[in-house]
Amino acid sequence: MNNHEIDYQIHGEEMQCVEIELDPQESVIAEPGSFMMMTDGIQMETMFGDGNEKGLMGKLFSAGKRMLTGENLFMTVYSNISQQKRQVSFAAPYSGKIIPLDLAALGGKVICQKDSFLCAAKGVSVGIEFQRKLGTGLFGGEGFIMQKLEGDGMTFVHSGGHVIEKELQAGEILKIDTGCIVAFTQNVQYDIQFVGGIKNTIFGGEGLFFAQLRGPGKVWIQTLPISRLAGRILQYGSGKKGEEGSVLGKLGNLLDGDGF
Repeated sequence: MNNHEIDYQIHGEEMQCVEIELDPQESVIAEPGSFMMMTDGIQMETMFGDGNEKGLMGKLFSAGKRMLTGENLFMTVYSNISQQKRQVSFAAPYSGKIIPLDLAALGGKVICQKDSFLCAAKGVSVGIEFQRKLGTGLFGGEGFIMQKLEGDGMTFVHSGGHVIEKELQAGEILKIDTGCIVAFTQNVQYDIQFVGGIKNTIFGGEGLFFAQLRGPGKVWIQTLPISRLAGRILQYGSGKKGEEGSVLGKLGNLLDGDGF
């Protein structure tokens, strides 16, 4: 890989942005809609895929892969065309943490949630990763398809809420809510396990399946998946204010201070 070497600084606590410093002729790629600001001397260019493909067919194939992951067909490249250092900043789409990932130090490949990628050094490949097991694909929350980030440069992904990084030893197993996974390194085995038990299934309110991650490797976990936040907002916006799993209805709302 021939990734551009970029310097960066992350600003903020819960509503973060990343400021990337580009030397002359250096570039960074980013998801549409993540741009925040840039200094004079930065040139923007919209392109199919991640810019690593050659020829029209390669670019179309890259764009098609991005469609499968639910992402925009296009990406934007920001290049420093001046003779001095210049800065460009990208903002997180919602409250959470921006996670810097040095792919060179992580084996050259990280698998992540399909909507978590924010930006990366030019040369990083943003592709798709198919989950090979049928159960993982059907019940894994992320489906058959996740994103893979390959190369030896810096890349940045976004998590909801707080982020926890865990180093799994060989054979060590971690069970996680499927929506709470942000990313993991390529040696981590990803599978799905049924929660089990009639009461857990009907009244647990946590879904029917766990994600099971087996080491060795690193795992990044988010405390507040955007799907969980959106579901709670929709619940309150529709006037259904009862808590998940509550059997008290309006009485429960009164007791916990929500009112009727």
